[in-house]
Amino acid sequence: MNLAIDIGNTLVKSAVFDKGQMTGMQTLEEISVTELQRFTGQHTGISASIISTVKDIPAGIEEYLQNNFLFFRFDSQLPIPITSAYSTTETLGADRLAAAVAAHSLMPSDNVLVINAGTAITYDLITADGIHHGGAISPGLLIRFKALNTFTGRLPLLDKITDAPLVGQSTDDSIRSGVLNGTLAEVDGMIERYSKLYTGLKTILSGGNNNYFDKRLKNKTFAVPNLVLVGLNITLEYNLEKSL
Repeated sequence: MNLAIDIGNTLVKSAVFDKGQMTGMQTLEEISVTELQRFTGQHTGISASIISTVKDIPAGIEEYLQNNFLFFRFDSQLPIPITSAYSTTETLGADRLAAAVAAHSLMPSDNVLVINAGTAITYDLITADGIHHGGAISPGLLIRFKALNTFTGRLPLLDKITDAPLVGQSTDDSIRSGVLNGTLAEVDGMIERYSKLYTGLKTILSGGNNNYFDKRLKNKTFAVPNLVLVGLNITLEYNLEKSL
């Protein structure tokens, strides 16, 4: 059994995999050694672990993993089962690369665009030959709401992600229309532009806000909510095989 931990900008997700299948998961705003001990204690048989982070790892977490399991840190130095053509791999978000690994594993014969709709909205292209080419980074929904409040004198801070009218007849509805409808138009537009360049492109949607986009985009997408965790486990298995 494997333990995969994804420390994102907003949430920390931990999952246990048994023979490639996720058998347990928890989501927290912050992770501590106590919480990690509690979670792993509920899943006996874990022998290997991997952690991915977009920020500093909280004190004691890495030491706990090293002392209790075979441990891998997902970074630019760890071997992965795809090739990245990104020119600055040391600055590439670990979550983006892990998601690319999972996408190619799920659709190995296709060109795939991964859209991770979380704190930021990231776009990553993986071609059928197993090459990650990079993509784009855009502000997520909550960042857009916060920016309008922070950088203007009177616009209120909104955070409700729901349907929005195209024509807002109040300030609140106008903000929702601009942020929500505008972001939908952005994502649909990006899918269409990538599709013109890459034959038979498939789109995988993930991230904390994937449900909002999945039901409203004009383009067909495949929703895989925990794509990063799946990619981490695939990478862990890949490195375990290499070490045999």
